[in-house]
Amino acid sequence: PQDSVLEPSPAPASSLGFDWKAAQDQVGDAVPPRFVEAPLTVDGDGDPGDAAAWDVGRPGPVRLADVGGMQEVKERLEAAFLAPLRNPELRRLYGKSLRGGLLLYGPPGCGKTFIARAVAGELGANFLSVSVNDVLDMWIGNSERNMHELFQTARRQAPCVIFLDELDALGGKRSRTQSSGMRNTVNQLLTELDGVEAAANEGVFVLAATNVPWDVDIALRRPGRLDRTLLVLPPDGPAREAILRYHLRERPIENVDLGKLVKATDGLSGADLAHVCEAAAEHALLDSARTGTVRLIGMKDLLAAAGQIAPSTEPWFASARNVAMYANDGGMYDDLVAYLKKKRKL
Repeated sequence: PQDSVLEPSPAPASSLGFDWKAAQDQVGDAVPPRFVEAPLTVDGDGDPGDAAAWDVGRPGPVRLADVGGMQEVKERLEAAFLAPLRNPELRRLYGKSLRGGLLLYGPPGCGKTFIARAVAGELGANFLSVSVNDVLDMWIGNSERNMHELFQTARRQAPCVIFLDELDALGGKRSRTQSSGMRNTVNQLLTELDGVEAAANEGVFVLAATNVPWDVDIALRRPGRLDRTLLVLPPDGPAREAILRYHLRERPIENVDLGKLVKATDGLSGADLAHVCEAAAEHALLDSARTGTVRLIGMKDLLAAAGQIAPSTEPWFASARNVAMYANDGGMYDDLVAYLKKKRKL
C-alpha cells in the first residue's frame, strides 16, 4: 500500500511571532501616559534646559513699617543690615562690611518669614524663599547641585534676598548626621555662603530662619557667613494690636475694645492671634445658625476664644530655657536670657 503522507498542522500563532491583534484586543481603549518624568543624573543629563528652576519673587510692597511693633527688631535690622546698604559712602568711610548674612530665630508663628519679606521690600530686592523640600533630593549629588543652582539664580537676579527657611533642616550639625548626602549638602551651603563674599556676588543677601538655632551647624555662624543673629519674640502690645486689626478688618464686629483684648492676649504668637479671631468668628457663626438671627462678633466671643487658647510658644521657651542656662557659648543667646529674666522664666 502506498504510504500516506501527513500534512503538517498549522503552527500556533505564538510560534510564528507576536500576536499583535490579540494584544490590541487586550489593551482596548487604554490611554498611554502623556509625560514620563526621568530623574536628573549626577552629570546633569536630563536637565530640562532653560526651564526656570527657582521661582524668584519681584520686590513686594511689604516694608518694615508694615510690621507692627517689634521696635527692637527693627532697630537691629537697621543697624546690622539696612543702614549700611542705604548709605554706601558712609559704609566705605567706616569700613562696614556687608559680608555674611542674618539668622532669625525664635518660637514658631512669630513672623520670621514676614520680617524677611519686609527686609526684601526695604532693599527693593527680588525675593527667593527656599525650604528643605526645594533643595533635598533622593538622587546622589542632586541636593548639592540644587543648592548651587539656587545661589547662581540669586546672583543672576541680583539684587536678591535668599531666605532659607527651616535652616536646621538644611544646615544641621554634621556631627549628628549619619547621612553623607546631608553632610555634603551642608558643605555645599558653606561653600556658597563663602562665595557671597566675592565682588562678583555683590547684591546677594542671605537671610535664614530657624526655631532651633542650637541644632544649626556651628560653622554656619562663623564670621562672614550667618554671623548676625536676631531673636524674634512673640509680638508686643503694639504688634498684637496691629495683628488683631488685620484679622478683624473684614469681619462683622461691634463694640470691640482692642486695648482690653491686647492685654488678654499677652504671650500669644501671631499665629495664635489669627486663631483667636477665627475661633471667635466660628462661635458667632454657630450661634447665628442655631438661633436663626445673624449677630455680630463681640468682645465676649473674642475673650472666650483667647481664654481657650494656650500660648503655642510655651514648649519652645521650655526648651530654650535649658539652652540659655547651659549652652550660651559666646553670648549668642544673651537676648534670649534677658527676655526670660524679664518674664521671670529663668
